[in-house]
Amino acid sequence: MSAAHPLRLPLATAWRIARRDLSARFKGLRLLLVCLFLGVGALAAIGTLTRAIERELETRGQAILGGDVQVSVWQRSLSDAELAALGRLGTVSTGTRTQAMVSNGDAVAPVELKAIDASWPLYGRLTLKDGRAVGQPPEGAAWIGEGVAARLGVDKGGTIALGALRLKVAGVIADEPDRLGEGMGFAPPVIVRERVPFDAGLIQPGAMYRSKVRVAFADQREAAPVVDDLRRQFPTAGFELRTRDRASPGTERFIDRLGEFLTLVGLAALTIAGIGIGGGVSSWLDSKRGSIAALKVLGATSGDIARITLLQVASVALVGTAAGLVAGVLVTPLLTNALSGLLPVPKGFPVEPLALLRAALYGLLVAFVFTAVPLARARAFPAMALLRARVSPLGSEWKRAAWPVVIGLTLIGATAMISAAQPMVTATFLGGSAALLLLLGLLGWGIRGTVARLPRPANPLLRTAMANLHRPGAQTGALVTALGFGLSAFVLLAAISSSLDANISARVPQKAPDYFVLDVPKDRITQFGETVQQFAPGAEVRTVPALRGAVLAYGTPGRMTRLADLKQLPEGLGPLRGERGLTYADEVPEGNTLVEGKWWPKNYAGPPLVSIDADIATAAGLKVGDTLAVSVLGVERDVTISSLRRIDWATMGFNYFLVFSPNALREAPHNFAATVDVKNGAPPPTLLRQLAKAFPSSSVIETGPMLRQARDLLSQMSLAILAAASVAVLAGIAVLLGAIAAARAARTYDSVILRVLGASRRQLLLVQLGEYALLALVLALVSLALGTGVAWLVIVQMFEFDWLPDWIEVFAVLGAGLTLVLGFAMAASLPVLRTRPSQALREL
Repeated sequence: MSAAHPLRLPLATAWRIARRDLSARFKGLRLLLVCLFLGVGALAAIGTLTRAIERELETRGQAILGGDVQVSVWQRSLSDAELAALGRLGTVSTGTRTQAMVSNGDAVAPVELKAIDASWPLYGRLTLKDGRAVGQPPEGAAWIGEGVAARLGVDKGGTIALGALRLKVAGVIADEPDRLGEGMGFAPPVIVRERVPFDAGLIQPGAMYRSKVRVAFADQREAAPVVDDLRRQFPTAGFELRTRDRASPGTERFIDRLGEFLTLVGLAALTIAGIGIGGGVSSWLDSKRGSIAALKVLGATSGDIARITLLQVASVALVGTAAGLVAGVLVTPLLTNALSGLLPVPKGFPVEPLALLRAALYGLLVAFVFTAVPLARARAFPAMALLRARVSPLGSEWKRAAWPVVIGLTLIGATAMISAAQPMVTATFLGGSAALLLLLGLLGWGIRGTVARLPRPANPLLRTAMANLHRPGAQTGALVTALGFGLSAFVLLAAISSSLDANISARVPQKAPDYFVLDVPKDRITQFGETVQQFAPGAEVRTVPALRGAVLAYGTPGRMTRLADLKQLPEGLGPLRGERGLTYADEVPEGNTLVEGKWWPKNYAGPPLVSIDADIATAAGLKVGDTLAVSVLGVERDVTISSLRRIDWATMGFNYFLVFSPNALREAPHNFAATVDVKNGAPPPTLLRQLAKAFPSSSVIETGPMLRQARDLLSQMSLAILAAASVAVLAGIAVLLGAIAAARAARTYDSVILRVLGASRRQLLLVQLGEYALLALVLALVSLALGTGVAWLVIVQMFEFDWLPDWIEVFAVLGAGLTLVLGFAMAASLPVLRTRPSQALREL
């Protein structure tokens, strides 16, 4: 072999050496295996789950919506011209939705009444409990939900009363094809023929009902141009339009945000674990320094060393990645079963090749980036330097590793941005992660420099602990990263958990009115109150006028911004989407506070006025004196903003974004809505029966089931977020393991020397405890800022909840985290203390 031109080992020979040297149990590289398994498995499960749900929404979009296009409008039926325009597109299915009450003897149940025509469903089939696939029920009959059957004690063949009608129960619903597209229901469904609500007296002028018309296209066409054309043809109709591509916008927004968040958390966990990978590979290479030196003495080139070690690391990385992919696929059914009642999830074991490929790519790139530096170090140093590594630690080789690291990080960033549902959020996350790593790196460097300049304490144990933080070869930087991420993860978890709990309590109050009642005739308000007091003495009854309408435009006269012209509503204007509840009042409503402008006087007879929610006004750039164009029952009218209000939404009473002067809406056909709050205990059973009997055209919504449903939904979301955040905690522990593993060889040498000089195991343990405690105390404050900062971004920016952490819980968890991390670090260091001096000295 020429010294000037050394020969490289053939790849087959390099692989044979690598395979023989690599333990079948991956001894020394298990941390690399575990870290990749953890991170890739999380990303594979997250990617598979979110992509599978998105695919379900895409492939079942027509069935979920019930058509290719849906047009819905409140408090009126579509006009002949509107129906004719839809009829030219294909097959039309019409129907209505309203709240109602049905009864069987003394038993009464609030229901969601769904009236359909003979064409329903345009896509999919309604399945009954007896296995039949059906459409419109027979004349004089109804399909009922399981909740209705249980509450009324009826089954197939029984009868129920709806207003003035009696209907035969033709079957109990098992699966409703467009249930998800209908949105959150406040009561179980009852499906009837299209004319039934009219014949029962439930739909009259001013009644609170919604007309829904679906269209199945006669040919292959895009849905978006159809929607644009309908908006141009009927600009003041107040249509709420949906397409098969966006069959359930709320669900899709939830999936997009949750999927993006979970993916970023998985990537963060993998990145954090990457630091543990780097530490573990460094420790493994340190243990192999004799073998590497021997190979170099025997003539192996630096390139040979690099190939052999790279083949070993790549083998373990591929095994860990493959195991993570398998685990991700296997765990997905558990996640889909947990979400089956909330989201459209596939059956069995969904396999999404693109999601799995992305998870594998992330894992291998992270392994590539974080092993580049230790591999470059082993490649570059001569044999004698490797042999003297115990007493003269190897320097860093950042220059040689710079290009692999830059290329790897660039590919990770590009992959994340290409697949991002919210590019700005992803870019912010990537920038924040880079800044966080840089911050912790600078902090580690700063701690080493500061401790080196501090006066040496008289206590020898404390002096040794401080020296361990800045001596040559000290793993302070890795320990700062490990403890920083670990403690930040604990704070993050506590802040997210307590804030979500507080949001659930604030947004879903423990106590609300017992009943919401819709469609109370305005000429029978007094009788309604008397009926409630007769059967529930002392109950508090509150009534308000109730209409529906859509905001069409806002701004100043001559410079109005029409919502139909906006491709996307500005942030904060979501409540203006579609038709909203409207009311009028002589006085400022209860739970509202005037923040700007003034209220109109009683018996006001001037130009129509409106009071608007202050947050919406700020988001739209509106001020007192500006104008809104509102569509009510298909008629457009302009109103002037007279005041801005702050609304206390936690009251769970009647809260409206828009409150009008009475002269603006009084003449429009409408009914009243009411809340009934029984002060002493639960409402008497007779109250609901008497309301159903005395006011058959009115409908009652029980708040108990509604609040439970809202709590369950938020709790499921909270559980998903906490489960994802827990991955970051596991990754932080993996980093700590990597840092300890990387420092173990040097600590073994130091401990042996100190024990030879007379130090006891207790003293060595106290030295290590002092070292970790000093770092932990410094990093506690840093972790508090980092953890709460990231938690704020998750809660406020990503999920748009209020920032309501329980600081006592956060500090308690931080304290518990400090204790746990210190205990874990000390437990992992015990093998160093158990090393026999004679054995260690023979290995030097």
